[in-house]
Amino acid sequence: MTYLVTREGNKWTDVYRLVPGETMTIGRIPTNRIVIKDERCSRRHAEVFNTEAGWVYRDLDSRNGSFLGSQRLDADSTLEVGDAVRIGQVYLQLVDDVSQVFSDGSSIIHKDALTGKNIESGSDPNVHVLTETEEKQITHRTKETQFLTEKNLPDDSVAINQVGQAATALLRLACDLAQADNLSQLCEMTLSGLCDETNVEAGGVLLLPPDIQEQHPTAAHLEIFTTKTNTDEVYHRCTDFLATTVLQTGEAILAQNAIEDSQLGGRDSHGEIHATSVIVAPICGNHGILGAIHLYSTRLDMTPDPLDLEFTLAVAKPVGVALDNLRQRDALADDLNLVQAQTVELIKLLGAESEIVGISNGIEKVNQEIVRAAPSRSTVLIRGESGVGKELVARAVHYASPRSDGPFVCLNCAALTETLLESELFGHEKGAFTGATARKRGKFEASDGGTLMLDEIGEMSPTIQAKFLRVLEGHAFERVGGSEPIRADVRVIAATNRDLEKDVEEKLFRRDLYFRLHVIEIMVPPLRKRPDDIPLLAEHFLQKYNQETGRKIRGFTHEALDALVHYRWPGNVRELKNVIERAVVLTQGNYLEVDDLTLSNLGTVGDSVTGLVVNEQYEARSLADMERMHIQATLNATDWNKSRTASILGIERSTLDRKIKRYELKG
Repeated sequence: MTYLVTREGNKWTDVYRLVPGETMTIGRIPTNRIVIKDERCSRRHAEVFNTEAGWVYRDLDSRNGSFLGSQRLDADSTLEVGDAVRIGQVYLQLVDDVSQVFSDGSSIIHKDALTGKNIESGSDPNVHVLTETEEKQITHRTKETQFLTEKNLPDDSVAINQVGQAATALLRLACDLAQADNLSQLCEMTLSGLCDETNVEAGGVLLLPPDIQEQHPTAAHLEIFTTKTNTDEVYHRCTDFLATTVLQTGEAILAQNAIEDSQLGGRDSHGEIHATSVIVAPICGNHGILGAIHLYSTRLDMTPDPLDLEFTLAVAKPVGVALDNLRQRDALADDLNLVQAQTVELIKLLGAESEIVGISNGIEKVNQEIVRAAPSRSTVLIRGESGVGKELVARAVHYASPRSDGPFVCLNCAALTETLLESELFGHEKGAFTGATARKRGKFEASDGGTLMLDEIGEMSPTIQAKFLRVLEGHAFERVGGSEPIRADVRVIAATNRDLEKDVEEKLFRRDLYFRLHVIEIMVPPLRKRPDDIPLLAEHFLQKYNQETGRKIRGFTHEALDALVHYRWPGNVRELKNVIERAVVLTQGNYLEVDDLTLSNLGTVGDSVTGLVVNEQYEARSLADMERMHIQATLNATDWNKSRTASILGIERSTLDRKIKRYELKG
């Protein structure tokens, strides 16, 4: 065996095995067998080949020449074992025993694929160090691909065409890889592209586990993820020797004539070695090596060359980026699924804590809004008709918030006069007014560290609104009749069934307070708009009052349940609760019947807003006439406020304008 060993300065860098009958080309471009990264090296500098006389060195009319000692080699020169030819600052020494080269304790220098720093073998006991026998099996190695970054193109048209084709193929493959939806598709595209563009017949993508903690992984940590073969033979895994070398040096390597050495070509179950040449390239991510690409050929007439090695390393780079992105996306998807699962569980918990009952889309939306609003400290405005359960929603927000261990205090602003409301909110000192026989803490103080719900906020007088706004903005307040400033850490939840926007326009409600309250809004739909919840609520209240009264009523008749579902419920859930309570107390049978249900003839809020009256005698009208009359009545009821009218009708403002024009409506 004869070898060419390259040296830079006083450090030996690479070992190349010389094979009789093959020409070893030397130059700066990647199509050469030995690539020298020195500006004084020509693109195709020289070649070494075998003759009867021995190994001959031929300089290919290079610009800066080749030197043996002080002699410039202009003609063919037969090399003797031990001769060292210099090209620029690089020496190539002909040896027949690699151990003689390293007998002085010199180290082989590898370049780390991630940092680009030189690492001397043996400087880190954890870095895999190749034995001399192993080292001489590798014919080519590289850390960075050059055929796309080489500024000077090759001299001959054949080499130019090779590089151009490789660059085009790489661009096409990189575009395909960027569109990969999953890891399997990414690896399959990678192997398909490499098997088409390089002189190989089979290959595999071997990946390290995403959660591996080993700083210096070996072949034992690699898992085969995807394989591909262009023949009937099955894929043969990369040998541990080559895989460990690539993982711990970070270099892509090409091992030719692998069939001669069992360390390069893995044996099958019959002890046969199939691979003739092998390429292994590292897949590098943002934070380390993620795995390796393994390619090999089983035919003597199909041997990958250094350009194939460069191409494989170039492909491995976008694969590493795509692999990092896919794993990050999968991790984010897992986190999202976890959050969604936790949200579902939290919604179930909220239902148990706050007694919110329902399965309709409207209630599901309310529950989702509660989950989003609860973690923050922002003010919440709950809106809905009277009796829909605004206080239950407020409790749910409180129990789902970080303040759940604090107090939840509720105050109805419509039930008190202005003086009493101020006293209830802020407290009073002894003697502040007639009947104030002792100091009293207000609701703000009582809810310190917790939540204060103010129901019917629209009924608050303008004077109290001004003082309330100042407290909301973080200022201290004083008790009625007192002068000591008091601060309280309180989250405010307001509720109303009034049209606050209209009240603001009519100067009944402060504009600045409206915007201070209208941070997070939760709309609770009326019961008539969620009929799916009526049977559940009816059963819930039936069981509740069965327990309270000791009755054992089994349920509802079909007629009674149908009547409940089709009733308009102007009083919403509060009315349903009262209807069921009365029926449970007064019924004589085991089931609640229609006659047990006391349902009113009152119209709903929607009916009162539109002002429509149903005639006792039926009058045939078209749908267009009914729509025209309904829109006209709604516009008149809102004094032709188109925004409010569109909101009541449940249509867009632009749609309302078109209908006004179509029906020629006038105010």
